Amino acid sequence: MAQNLYGPRVRMGNWNEDVYLEEELMKDFLEKRDKGELLIQRSRRLKGHLLRQMQLSVSEDGYIHYGDKVMLVNPDHAETDADVFLTGDLSLCMTPDEIKAHLRDELELPCGLSAAQTKNPVGRNTFVIWSDSVDRDAIGQVLRYGQNFCLGITGGSEDKMLYLASDHRTLLKSSKKSWLQEVYLTDEVSYRNCWQAAYIDPQLRLEYEGLPTPANAKVLINHCHTNRGLVAHRHLFIRTYFGKEAEVAAHTHLDSHRVEKPKNHWMLVTGNPRKDSSTILDLPKAGAEDTHAMEQATSLNA
Repeated sequence: MAQNLYGPRVRMGNWNEDVYLEEELMKDFLEKRDKGELLIQRSRRLKGHLLRQMQLSVSEDGYIHYGDKVMLVNPDHAETDADVFLTGDLSLCMTPDEIKAHLRDELELPCGLSAAQTKNPVGRNTFVIWSDSVDRDAIGQVLRYGQNFCLGITGGSEDKMLYLASDHRTLLKSSKKSWLQEVYLTDEVSYRNCWQAAYIDPQLRLEYEGLPTPANAKVLINHCHTNRGLVAHRHLFIRTYFGKEAEVAAHTHLDSHRVEKPKNHWMLVTGNPRKDSSTILDLPKAGAEDTHAMEQATSLNA
């Protein structure tokens, strides 16, 4: 088949149709640009919402309260199930499908989740603690071990609240890599959105039932409906819009002593009182300060 090697300005063949076709393409491009429907414009809006800097709540008494804005962080630990895994603290993040996000202005629901190596509070990893999906009267009250709560996220835009949810695994619905119980974000208000915080030591768990949940301390996040723990699989990688990240699912991993493994440990991280758009994890460790002070005192005495 012969190929036209000339431009529309060269008047040969169906040159008139080529000129009109080029004008229609230009009109269509300008119309989409004015409406903000170009892929590059949608990509910039999506990144602007998800990577928008957020301010975490500052805990004055050291406990988590309903209405607090926090990050869910899986503390750094060595993965024993594989040789290759993501290191460092991993924060729970919303991960929308890139292709579906570009085709629509709104996020496709249900929305996926992942664990990413980011310590800065942004729109995709800042969650709000709610008493449940409807009641807002408990804002300001202390969250206690064993109490139901919901984790809401806006994704950097204040027009819609999405909730962390999970449900029983089926043949058609499970996590992508591990095939375990899936966790996702949805705007539906139901029992699937309820979670509970539990003390990490099973021998003292009953004694801590009903006590305030501390901020920035290791806890277990269990799903009320299925009694499965929120887990970050550092050795299972997924390709997201922001690069390589770890899979998040709902499953309780126990060791030989029937104790939850570190992959089930989470911290409800609050804001840094000394600096905006920062977390309490950015503060220097107290142990390091005490050691430095002790070394200075030793050198002075010598």
